[in-house]
Amino acid sequence: MAEPQGRPTLSALDRDECLKLISPGGVGRVAYDDGEGPTVTPVNYVVDGEAIIFRTSLAGRLNKNIGGLPSGGEVRIAFEVDRIDPERRAGWSVLLRGGARQLEDDEDSADVEPWPAESRPARVRLTAKDITGRRLGGG
Repeated sequence: MAEPQGRPTLSALDRDECLKLISPGGVGRVAYDDGEGPTVTPVNYVVDGEAIIFRTSLAGRLNKNIGGLPSGGEVRIAFEVDRIDPERRAGWSVLLRGGARQLEDDEDSADVEPWPAESRPARVRLTAKDITGRRLGGG
């Protein structure tokens, strides 16, 4: 859809369409408060139902916020995935918000192989409470 001036318009995506768009996995961005303010970290991820699974290092700032929680405790984070085509001025963006927690070693879940060569043994699960998205043009 385009306005008369040829500029694309934004439209909301429903929850099912958002999950369909991110279901192949890939790279997304985790937004959280690292104790010094908001920060964003790119991670590769997989989708497990309506949850996101990714890995992080034990010494990383993200794991320091999540790893020290009591069993069952969660930290609120946001997770965004998008695909943008600048030439067509089209694309989509999906935002998930909810509670994240470190998975125990014996917990079964989808697994993701981290891209960096450095060890990423901490598995994190984001249980999405809110899933929203927008599409720009036909992208």
